[in-house]
Order: sequence, then C-alpha cells, then structure tokens
Amino acid sequence: MTSSCCAQAALPAAAIDTDDLAALCKAIGHPARLQLLRHLIKHGDCYFGSLADVLPLAASTISKHVSILKEAGLIEGSSDVQRVCYCVCPERLAQLKAMICAL
Repeated sequence: MTSSCCAQAALPAAAIDTDDLAALCKAIGHPARLQLLRHLIKHGDCYFGSLADVLPLAASTISKHVSILKEAGLIEGSSDVQRVCYCVCPERLAQLKAMICAL
C-alpha cells in the first residue's frame, strides 16, 4: 500500500533540469545573495552604489555576490557612462520558481 505522500512525489521525469536547478540553488545559497536578490525584486532596478548600501559588507564582496547572481542569469546589468544598473531577470526567476515547485 502506497502512502499519500509518496503519490504526491510522482512528477514527470523531464520536469526539472537538475543541473540548471543545482546552479540556481548554488547562486541563491548564500544569505547575502538572497538579500540582494530580494532587494532587487522589491525595488526594481538599482545602481551598484545603492546595492552596496543593502548589506554591511565591503563593496568588493558585494561585487562578487552580484557576479554570481549574474552568472546564474538571475540578475542583469546594464551600463551607462559611469555606473552599472542591475535588475532581476523575471524569466529566469520564473524558471527557478517553476523548478522548485516541480520538486
């Protein structure tokens, strides 16, 4: 006899790209990166100087966290003459949410 929790776990085999999900989980696997991502979700786009004010960390440390989020595709950056503006990539965030829900 199968319990109801086991029946709920049955998902289509192709529902999740596990390598992609693992990369995204690694990208959000640090509290500072989660805070930066949540800040961008809440506030929309933001220049790096403003992001550096979100956490009590050195600018170089925040820059590394931003780079990891960018590499995962969760945020995007666009440059003007002297500054970089960052924003969340809504499509990639939706992919992450869908993969988490499919677990």
